[in-house]
Amino acid sequence: MTRQLLCVLALSYASGVSVLAPSVSRAAEPSQKVARLGFVGSQTPSTAPRGVAAFWQHLQELGWVQGQNLIVEERWADGRLERLPVLMAEIVDRKVDVIFTYNTPAALAATKATQNIPIVVFMSDPVQAGLAASLSHPGGNLTGLSLGFSEGVPGKWLELLKDIVPGLSTVAAISNPDYPPRLVRALQAAAPERRLKLKVIDVHNAEDLDGAFKQAHRQAQAVLVLPNLMLLSHRHRVTSLAAKYRLPTLYYLRDFVDAGGLMAYTPDFAVSFRRAAEYVDKILKGANPADLPIEQQTQYVLVVNLETARALGITIPESILLRADEVIR
Repeated sequence: MTRQLLCVLALSYASGVSVLAPSVSRAAEPSQKVARLGFVGSQTPSTAPRGVAAFWQHLQELGWVQGQNLIVEERWADGRLERLPVLMAEIVDRKVDVIFTYNTPAALAATKATQNIPIVVFMSDPVQAGLAASLSHPGGNLTGLSLGFSEGVPGKWLELLKDIVPGLSTVAAISNPDYPPRLVRALQAAAPERRLKLKVIDVHNAEDLDGAFKQAHRQAQAVLVLPNLMLLSHRHRVTSLAAKYRLPTLYYLRDFVDAGGLMAYTPDFAVSFRRAAEYVDKILKGANPADLPIEQQTQYVLVVNLETARALGITIPESILLRADEVIR
């Protein structure tokens, strides 16, 4: 071994830097501690929003790898919301470091189960639900993202339906009366401004679906499906009924378009779930949820299914296709 190499090795040893070992990115090692994450989904793994996968992917990109520095306690309610309190209690008993869940019923169950464990949620409106003091200063053990459809979105939904249905006069809005009514009120205010009538059809469970679409077929020329966990879990049935009754239908979530629906103008849930992973990452690194502002969703995407349009005999205007973020052909 040459004298020069010996000198380099000696200096490297003294400074604590190895010249022989390959460099390792520290971004892949956010903590030497093995963290515990509790996750509760309201549906089943196959019926959950597609954005959930983006959460797990981004969490791994941030360096949290299951089986290495992360243990995940995962539970699913299988569409039975009454199970959520029991599942949350199970998660709390597992002494997790942070809980992640989505939607209002799950967030309510989480906050009732613990006032100490940090909770990250993606839900409609944590402030309106009484789970946070404000968006900028949540103040408790909960933070995350607020779906909070922006003020102009209900009018945008109606305008899109007018653009694709010539002579449209009446829109049927399929809604769950247990869901916060602000979207229905916003639609009721926006419809007359666009010379439209709005017929609100309530659905409580899957058994109501066929009757709801029959009623829509009799009373309207187009349908708007509003946020509803039950409808999301049964999205293939919903889109099949829309096709059966030949009703042009706009959805609040792109998952319905993937299931054969016509069109969706929706928040980009993949972005939201990735942001939720960043909240979890910050908390696992020591951040206090009370000090993390709740972020409002502002990114929306327009998705159009041309195959469904052809089956319905609808011509989607070029102006919509040019604006669409994704066109399924």
